[in-house]
Amino acid sequence: MKIGYPCINRSIGCTANSTFRLASYSEERLIETVSKNLCCLRKILEYNAAHNLLFFRISSAIVPFASHPVCAFDWRTHFKEEFTAIGKFIKKHDMRISMHPDQFTLINSPDEEIFGRSVRELDYHCDVLDLMGLDTSAKVQIHVGGGYGDKPSAMKRFIERYASLSTKIKRRLVVENDDRIYTLAQSLAIHEKTGIPVLFDVFHHSVNCSGEKLHDALRKASATWRKPDGILMVDYSIQKSGERAGVHAESIDIKQFTKFLRESRPFDFDVMLEIKDKELSALKAHAAASRDGRYYTV
Repeated sequence: MKIGYPCINRSIGCTANSTFRLASYSEERLIETVSKNLCCLRKILEYNAAHNLLFFRISSAIVPFASHPVCAFDWRTHFKEEFTAIGKFIKKHDMRISMHPDQFTLINSPDEEIFGRSVRELDYHCDVLDLMGLDTSAKVQIHVGGGYGDKPSAMKRFIERYASLSTKIKRRLVVENDDRIYTLAQSLAIHEKTGIPVLFDVFHHSVNCSGEKLHDALRKASATWRKPDGILMVDYSIQKSGERAGVHAESIDIKQFTKFLRESRPFDFDVMLEIKDKELSALKAHAAASRDGRYYTV
């Protein structure tokens, strides 16, 4: 079991997701921004390695506008050495990496133009992981998408669209249950037709549940991951007090997290903490999990 957090480290004084307005796009601006993002990403990963936080979600903004038609610059060749070096660092420290495109990446959209943009966005994310030389346990996670007033048809459209994707994308893509539309059971039904692994979001399951208890949910989700995919990825968060259902907490509740670890045995998985204070909660979770026999240290 590895524990991590997504995209931003608030302790090191820089960010790996800097971007700029489309109206101010230029090759010079892109090169400058990507250079800074990659430099900061290396610092974040060094921090994580020093603190045994071995699961990290890289920001989609590492290369701004990479999938947009405005970006004709060959950033893959220009930054190949930097990506390779970061990948070597990741592999040296036995880290696991994921990425998560934004909510506008919709495989099952009835709009062909949106689907086309989504494919370009997924292609970009996979290129980042490929340039780092990471194996297929490094994943790109998405939601099933919208219901569009006819969820069975929307699920069927996802299945058909998935079949049309390139091998480059399919080898990395995973789907997660969400907090409003697609339950774990519906995500598993899509897996049955496609073979796509199902990432289990614990918090989403608590808000939008298809009836499975935690133990059963973990068993079913784990079974969708093959050896080349690595072990199950789990997203973990808790409800923010006083907010609408589905709003993530500012900080981890260690008693609840320890209870989750206890109730999730014997399943092994990597945990992404979708908690707003990022590495601060991850460090607390690391301390709590260090007493769990599944927890991995280097």
